[in-house]
Amino acid sequence: MHIPTIIATVGLAALHAVITPVGAQSPTFDQVLSLLQAGAPAISPDGRSVAFTVRATEWTENRYDTEIWLAREGTAPTQLTRTAKGNSTAPRWSPDGGWLGFLADRGEKTQVYAMPLGGGEAIRVTASKEGVTDFRWSPDGRAIAFTAAEPESEARKRNRERFGEYAVEDNEYIMTHLWVTAVAPSAWATGRVPEAVRLTGGTAFTVGSFAWSPDAQRIAFDHADDPSINSGTSQDISVIDVGTQTRRVLVATRGSDGNPVWSPDGRWIAYTSTNGDSATNFFKNGQLLKIPTAGGAAVRLGADFDEQIGGINWNARGIFFGARARTASRLYRIDPERGTTALAVTAPVNITQPSFSADGDRIAFMAQNATSLNEVYTASVNDFRPARISAMTEQIASWTIGTSEVVRWKSRDGAEIEGVLHKPRDFDPTKQYPLLVVIHGGPTGIDVPQPFPGSVYPIAQWVAQGTLVLRPNYRGSAGYGEAFRSLNVRNLGVGDMWDVMSGVDHLARQGIVDTTRMGSMGWSQGGYISAFLTTNTTRFKAISVGAGISNWVTYYVATDIHPFTRQYLQKDPWRDPAIYARTSPMTNILKARTPTLIQHGEFDRRVPIQNAYELYQGLEDLRVPARLIVYKGFGHGITKPKETLAAMTHNWEWFGQYVFGVAAQPAK
Repeated sequence: MHIPTIIATVGLAALHAVITPVGAQSPTFDQVLSLLQAGAPAISPDGRSVAFTVRATEWTENRYDTEIWLAREGTAPTQLTRTAKGNSTAPRWSPDGGWLGFLADRGEKTQVYAMPLGGGEAIRVTASKEGVTDFRWSPDGRAIAFTAAEPESEARKRNRERFGEYAVEDNEYIMTHLWVTAVAPSAWATGRVPEAVRLTGGTAFTVGSFAWSPDAQRIAFDHADDPSINSGTSQDISVIDVGTQTRRVLVATRGSDGNPVWSPDGRWIAYTSTNGDSATNFFKNGQLLKIPTAGGAAVRLGADFDEQIGGINWNARGIFFGARARTASRLYRIDPERGTTALAVTAPVNITQPSFSADGDRIAFMAQNATSLNEVYTASVNDFRPARISAMTEQIASWTIGTSEVVRWKSRDGAEIEGVLHKPRDFDPTKQYPLLVVIHGGPTGIDVPQPFPGSVYPIAQWVAQGTLVLRPNYRGSAGYGEAFRSLNVRNLGVGDMWDVMSGVDHLARQGIVDTTRMGSMGWSQGGYISAFLTTNTTRFKAISVGAGISNWVTYYVATDIHPFTRQYLQKDPWRDPAIYARTSPMTNILKARTPTLIQHGEFDRRVPIQNAYELYQGLEDLRVPARLIVYKGFGHGITKPKETLAAMTHNWEWFGQYVFGVAAQPAK
């Protein structure tokens, strides 16, 4: 059955206090950062209701607040949760559809809560000392399995009391383990939480993702040697009998094997794998395999698909997953017997985060295009006529925004590159405009047409004032296949610069760019490419480097993902210092002339802040205009609204001064 589209138009008034300008006008920074954002759709087992999250901005508390909303068939969405000082996330339905479980922090560690759909308040159903990280209802509805971090050991407590605080690198971890608790509504109602039963423990491994068997007797889970991000290559899969707590290893091949999913008949388990490759797959395609639950030889599925396969749902209609297809997002189906892949839905709709009803017929999903915000939809897989559930886009109905479209060009080595070009609404192809290049991270990220790309770069405001913005999907970006993602292997920075500058030249040849007013910026890998541009070209008037790498040796020895560098550059710096020099921005620091803003989180482990200081000092020594801004208390990303506003303002002012020639100030 279809949920009427009227839900989309009548539910907005209930969605907090939405900032909507009066009359057509350009949005302010605050308004863009205050946009409500929907996500995490979960369709009920019967396909008649959809739960989803809505994130709001709490400026006074300087945080983002996520709550759960519910759209029942034929009614407008209503807010289910109100979690003071915390968030409610991960909505998951009980098998009979009578309860909605979710994670929430309500003054204590994050726990599982359940809300009766017949009416009533949410009830806490776990009492994990260190908080719950994930949970799943059993298929018979009688139990909930969850993972939780282990408490601090007594030995660690004694050690800290005697010697104070210190840590031994790569040798101090908090393991996560698997538990199960009974579903007991009568006990919950009295405030009693049944004691959970531990299924795994010890220091031999840490538990990751997990899944119940269809008969609710067993749980398949992946586990690694420790929770370090670099230990993913040790990941194996085990199956544990819930009643006897007997564990047996099912998959233990070299490399990473994880994300187990049961077949509907319980005879098979599908999982993702590097299939014997012990290297972390930063640019290679992983594999999807299935193995008999009793043990035996694994069989590869989806070998005909040239992109990453993940987030699968195996139901009576097949194995479904969502994946990138260039700048689009599509839903695919794998035939479990033949292993072949085909589009599950041929309509050109961008589908992400699909959630399936119990029979596999109906899905809820997120979708967005060049003119809309991310919205919740529902549809039948067989009769695909999407009905919109949420109304996020109504927030921007009266805003003056530009357009975004996909453009293509040839790079220096002949590789075809795509990008997203944002134009002012009144764009005139006979005129020349300033050009700003915004480079995504990853490098396996991707940019797609959308009205508000987000992040710390005020793209919408620049476009509104008459600027072109190019967001290139340079080599290494997701959605274009493994060969494309491999094009910057031993060519980082160098090939990326080819792609960026050839895109700039492509637009300039059309006569629409004022090449005397150009700038570039990016965060993470985009920050690295921007730093590379700082020291290897003088064509930009200003550059902003966000959490960027300036020296691959500095990065290699300090990052939390050492294998990233070894896989892309194919060697460590001791065995091949030349490739580290060739791809490092600092190698050509003496050529730097471009005014450069450097933005970095104080406690960034992914791209350690030493990279920022190294680039800054090099520019300072050369008397190149430079400014380093450290966002205190943050890691690799800025996760609070006020500091995001600050970083956005800093970029606006920097490019205002050096590209537009004015002491630009953000909209009020």
